[in-house]
Amino acid sequence: MIQEHIIENHANEDAILLAQFKVEQSKEKAFNGIVDKYKSRLYWHIRRLVVNHDDADDVLQETFIKAWRYLADFRADSSLYTWLYRIATNNALTFIEKNKKRNIVGDPTAMLDTVKSSDGFDATKIEWKLQMAINTLPEKQRVVFNLRYYDEMPYEKMSDVLETSVGALKASYHHAAKKIEAYILNL
Repeated sequence: MIQEHIIENHANEDAILLAQFKVEQSKEKAFNGIVDKYKSRLYWHIRRLVVNHDDADDVLQETFIKAWRYLADFRADSSLYTWLYRIATNNALTFIEKNKKRNIVGDPTAMLDTVKSSDGFDATKIEWKLQMAINTLPEKQRVVFNLRYYDEMPYEKMSDVLETSVGALKASYHHAAKKIEAYILNL
């Protein structure tokens, strides 16, 4: 009951921001409201995919640039949250794909080195072991695991974001969880 009320309030806030965005005098203020509301969640979603802080900032900025560019055409077939996550996920995956060729992102060894060089890294802490395990996953499994585990996104919403079936997502998450478990047990 409380969860439904929270979701309804978010939808109402989004509807107000979208209506304000359509009015030229309040367009910038409304967009700033959208950025303020979603930047933290989107940043951490992107960061878990690309690992590096500066890269995550770049992808987040590109996400909001695309959102600004296409928000006037947003048809509300999905929630604003889902639409922004789809843009962020696609931008992160495009970034990873482009940088694979330069062995900057996507290579599990390079990603583990990035994690290990991060401020506060302590190999004895479980959160770092988990992050190292996640970084060994194939891209699709990493995305699905992050959305489900960290963002607690329901499979139905994830299906909208990733444009794939709920069954395929459940299978990807199951395989990812098994791989993570095996990785941590073998440390």
